[in-house]
Amino acid sequence: MGETYARAERAEQLVEAAEALFEAGVMSHSGHANLSARLDGGDHFLLTPGFVRGLRPGQLATVSFDGRVLDGELRSVSAEITAMHTAVYAARPHVGAIIHTHSPSATAFAVAHRPLPCRTEPMLRFGQAEEVPVVPWGPRGSDVSVRGIAEVLERRPTTAAVLLANHGLLVFGPDPAATAHLVVAIEESAEAEIAAAAIGGAVDFPPGAQEAVRAAIARAAS
Repeated sequence: MGETYARAERAEQLVEAAEALFEAGVMSHSGHANLSARLDGGDHFLLTPGFVRGLRPGQLATVSFDGRVLDGELRSVSAEITAMHTAVYAARPHVGAIIHTHSPSATAFAVAHRPLPCRTEPMLRFGQAEEVPVVPWGPRGSDVSVRGIAEVLERRPTTAAVLLANHGLLVFGPDPAATAHLVVAIEESAEAEIAAAAIGGAVDFPPGAQEAVRAAIARAAS
């Protein structure tokens, strides 16, 4: 009974996260994305069907870490990316949700093979207090792509996002809502970087900025 409740709760969280991304205007024209959430037990997760505009809980599939569909259905376009999600969950035991989008400005950095610097306060506040690194290109869902993700996560143990070269953005966090907040923060930061380039370029935070933001958050919570 507890497992069933956990699945239903997680499904609603993923639907709400997808809706939040559209409301924030950070999705590509096609509306393509895939979202997942780890389920109780730790060795399986919920995964969206591919296009998430108008997503409903009944469209989600339960997938095991070895790629088997345990419940629901996945089209081949979604089945290709299960290994990508599994690689992140395996590398980050604390991660509870993953979101992959083709958010336009973040994808511009991915296409340019340029890491996205952390120069906006929302990135600091929502969990990415460092640049977003680039994973070398590999065919979607291929061993090359998945190995590249795993290698970057090993080298960058504190990053909560990566840019997939020539592809898009991959973000992970404790739950769907927090992960969606970080997607929005990253896309806004990418937009700001591109806009700032026209007026002389973005400037790094001063030393101690991260500590100052943490202190401000702690004061507000007390």
